[in-house]
Amino acid sequence: MTEKQQVRYWSLKSEPSSYSFSQLIAEKKTTWEGVRNPEARYYLGQMQLGDLAFFYHSNQGKEIVGIARICRTAHADPTSPEKWIAVEVEPVMPLNQPVSLTLLKATPALDKMVLVRRSRLSVAPVTEEEFKIVLHLGNTQLIL
Repeated sequence: MTEKQQVRYWSLKSEPSSYSFSQLIAEKKTTWEGVRNPEARYYLGQMQLGDLAFFYHSNQGKEIVGIARICRTAHADPTSPEKWIAVEVEPVMPLNQPVSLTLLKATPALDKMVLVRRSRLSVAPVTEEEFKIVLHLGNTQLIL
């Protein structure tokens, strides 16, 4: 990453029964594949090395549980013969306290957060301010 490139922030959703943050920690990195929504694919294509993403457990839990880092940018999704893309992510750290969707929705400063407004979108941008607020709600100080 060049000095001029700023870290951008994202949210990535996964059902913990399919792939959990604890699995990411154990495996040390994974290919974020299987995304089949055109808007989510666009966001995957915008990710740069070093960008940070909240890891959100959907369905069970419905909460942000950790932080991941983009360690390989967009490339062909190995699970699709079509033109879908994937990125690779590595764990940074778990949140000290998971942040529930209920708490996100109850926080006025997050009312425009894509994760809150468009809860079915599996990959979404997060603003720097939203990222800081969620870290605060999760009683977490980012350590890189």
